[in-house]
Amino acid sequence: MTEELTELHEHAEHAREHPDLAPVTLTMAVLAVLVATVSLLGHRTHTEEIILQNKVTDQWAYYQAKNIRRHTDELFADLTTVVASKDAEATAKLHEKYRAEADRYKDEQKELDTKARELEKEAELARRKADRFDLGEVFLEIALVITSITLLSGRRIFWHLGLFIATAGILLAASAWIVR
Repeated sequence: MTEELTELHEHAEHAREHPDLAPVTLTMAVLAVLVATVSLLGHRTHTEEIILQNKVTDQWAYYQAKNIRRHTDELFADLTTVVASKDAEATAKLHEKYRAEADRYKDEQKELDTKARELEKEAELARRKADRFDLGEVFLEIALVITSITLLSGRRIFWHLGLFIATAGILLAASAWIVR
């Protein structure tokens, strides 16, 4: 970022010598601020994506833990039906206990599955938004470079081209808020 500021300072010095290029220099300053802003938004959205992805992983791990417990309870319930016992009533109670636990875990797994899939959708949405910010940043950086060519060449066509590309970058970055 300090290199960009140094470059902007040099361009400002050049514009002082050529007052007709002041709008170009002002445009470059605005573009530099837009690049920084869109870059920050992209980084924050990528961070949100990573946090959501971690939540997805945690949710699936919790789902798997419930799955292991359910299978263990089903195993114990099945064992109570094949193991000979002196107390049939106690064995039947034990069988019902483990069967009820297994059924409870099965119900909880359905909720966990739904929650994990919702979090996956949120993480995917955050990724798509971050991609829009990243692409907008690229266009704004290109616009900044092309606009700076105006100062070197004195040809305003580069300034107009830079403004056009900057508009595309702004629209791309802004489209992150309408992504669904």
